[in-house]
Formats: sequence, C-alpha cells, structure tokens
Amino acid sequence: MARVKYTDNDVNLVARMMRAEAEGEGKQGMLMVGNVIVNRLKANCSDFEELRSIRDVIFQVQGGNFSFEAVQKGNVFYNRARSAEKRLARQVLDYWREHPSKFALWYFNPYGPCPPDWYGQPFTGQYKEHCYYEPEANTCEGVYGW
Repeated sequence: MARVKYTDNDVNLVARMMRAEAEGEGKQGMLMVGNVIVNRLKANCSDFEELRSIRDVIFQVQGGNFSFEAVQKGNVFYNRARSAEKRLARQVLDYWREHPSKFALWYFNPYGPCPPDWYGQPFTGQYKEHCYYEPEANTCEGVYGW
C-alpha cells in the first residue's frame, strides 16, 4: 500500500520538485527531498496543518512566499518531468524513507555548516549540501506515527 494516495499529476509534481531542488545530489538526494514532501502531507501539524494533497504541499504559501524555493524562483521546476524522476517519485510515494530525511519536515542548503537547529527544530543529518530537520519529539505525531 502506498504511503499516500496519489495521481499521475502528483507523480509529475513530486518528480519536478525533486529534480529542481536536488538534481545535483543524485538519486539519493532527490529521494530525500521527495520524502520531505510526503512527510509534510502526512504530518498535519506545525506549518503543515490542513494540507490534503501533494498539490497543497508543493504550492503551499507561507509568509507570502511559496514554501519551496524552486516554485518561487521557477528554475527547473517548471520543466516537464522526466521518466527517471517519475520512477523516483513513485518510489518515495509508495515506500521510500531513509535517514536523515526519514522524519524530516524541513531541509535547506546553508552554503556552509548545518546549524544545530532550524527555527527551533533539531538537526537530523546532512546529505551532500542539504541539512535536514525534523520536529521535536511529541510535537508532530503525524510524522512519527506511521
């Protein structure tokens, strides 16, 4: 059974976002970005309450800006999804979860060392240039409870 319900359009959105945010980090890096997308949909807590679809996650606006920089700036996100990224997107939507993104709701590239927390959320690890952060224990059951 898939981790979340999804459509072909959802696969395309996730594939485009994974490529736009982490193409330079290879398949593993793209899978980690995809995992954060799925985690945000499952979480229903913190900044991610009331998100009901992959589309809601990808196009979420916070503080007047899209949550994902790739949507805000355009770049690769607005290119067509390629078959390689679609395969990775299906993998993450169906079953894939690994450290450091396993429970992460946030990631960013600090262009330097990863800070020990991100807006109060603990650092869980780094993969290449991206730092991953998950909610503090007992603050977001939706991420840890499945």
